[in-house]
Amino acid sequence: MLLGVIADDFTGAGDIANTLAKGLPGQGGLVVAQYMGVPSEAADPLIEAGVVSLKTRSIPAADAVAQSLAALRWLREQGCRQIVFKYCSTFDSTPEGNIGPVGEALADALCVKGVLACPAFPQVGRTVYQGHLFVHDRLLNESGMENHPLTPMSDSDIRRWLSRQAKNPVGLLPASVVRAGADAVSSALVAAADRGETLVIADAAIDDDLVVLGRAAATAPLITGGSGIAIGLPGNFIAAGLARGSDTAFEGVTGPEAILAGSCSGATRGQIEVHAREHPVLPLSVDAIMSGDTDEDDLIAFFEKHRGGKPLAYSSGTPQDVAVAQARYGRKVLADRLDTLFAQTARRLVDSGVTRLVVAGGETSGAVAQALELGDLRIGPEIDAGVPILVSGKRGIALALKSGNFGRATFFSHAVDALEGKV
Repeated sequence: MLLGVIADDFTGAGDIANTLAKGLPGQGGLVVAQYMGVPSEAADPLIEAGVVSLKTRSIPAADAVAQSLAALRWLREQGCRQIVFKYCSTFDSTPEGNIGPVGEALADALCVKGVLACPAFPQVGRTVYQGHLFVHDRLLNESGMENHPLTPMSDSDIRRWLSRQAKNPVGLLPASVVRAGADAVSSALVAAADRGETLVIADAAIDDDLVVLGRAAATAPLITGGSGIAIGLPGNFIAAGLARGSDTAFEGVTGPEAILAGSCSGATRGQIEVHAREHPVLPLSVDAIMSGDTDEDDLIAFFEKHRGGKPLAYSSGTPQDVAVAQARYGRKVLADRLDTLFAQTARRLVDSGVTRLVVAGGETSGAVAQALELGDLRIGPEIDAGVPILVSGKRGIALALKSGNFGRATFFSHAVDALEGKV
């Protein structure tokens, strides 16, 4: 294994696995496997990039650090020459962490400073300029992320945000340096390390910026960022003759389908509204779930009744709805109950023969993936930017695990067709 990725949630893991498997046009990508948690056995020797999917974004920082270091140990045992710590392109975190504590712990373990930190993903509208993170044409804290139920982002200055989490000074690699080329970036990172800056926020507004950053970090032991930071990494290994380049062929999986949505993002709510125009949907009442009036039996009955119709069950709500529910039941209690409901439902669906499963929301996807015990996942073609097809040979199913903000308006219907190989 050449490259190892430690991802702080399951949808993000699929996102960067997709980036690494796809590579740059004309080059091809790496042979990639995605793992649900830290594996207990050695990886297949044919795997060139391994993505360890953790669920550490919203847990206590000390626990996130411990799990990430365990993933690092396993990846180094597989021979990885480079490690990527992958977090969300909207830098989802709190003033306490977990991006800063995990990033610095990995840097300390690898004895490095001057480590790139870049969440930019221009394909989905995430760009960084002068250390400020934009979502399309809005600053991060004006994009809707300020209303996130678990990690509300109230500051677009991610250097300042990261400085609140980090022990060491946080640096900035401005666009003027990035546009000067890979050598200029490499020199700036060396200077940052000399100043004692462990993590260095890098500007990036287009894919070419990310390719420059990737080339500059070709031999770096550690890189941190969103999936976009990996765009240029496969080419480094291919150019060095260490990887041969590959494709993501996929024949499709037939059989019953189900869609579960636990994301409260504006994008997912819009996708649900579009889907409901032509397909059966089941809105889930938080009060009914918390009281026990609605449970997985109700969801299973809904999916069985509407097999073949692309049925979707969802618990998404507006920021106002979410705030009311959290105040009534408690943020963690509510999140745990919803995750448990979706996880148990997904397990029963797959046990009963569902072979195509679409899940929206990072926390929901993580709960579902853990419950299903999927084994190693093969990376198939991209459904939409940042969302690949995932194939579990152990379970004999195809999945799409979507971050809340990703995907076209008709994503749910399109994804179900993609899992069957129809698009």
